[in-house]
Amino acid sequence: MNKTLVIIAIILGLLLIVSSVVYFMTPARYLPIYLPGYDRASMVHHYKHGIGAFFLGVGCFIFAWFQSGKKKTADSVKEEEKS
Repeated sequence: MNKTLVIIAIILGLLLIVSSVVYFMTPARYLPIYLPGYDRASMVHHYKHGIGAFFLGVGCFIFAWFQSGKKKTADSVKEEEKS
């Protein structure tokens, strides 16, 4: 279960980072219809959407990093308390 969460978080992080680049580089008129912020009459860039997607992507990578680390067992915690 833990490995699947890590894989899902990495894939989601990559998708969010790619969508943040799309938000920074593409005006609202040329955004794909499925992305929030699409407006056929507007030529502005959605920088706030890009910043939000970027930080969510970084958050997914951090989550995957912490989930993939070694787990402390009860024995190792007790040994650390003794020393």
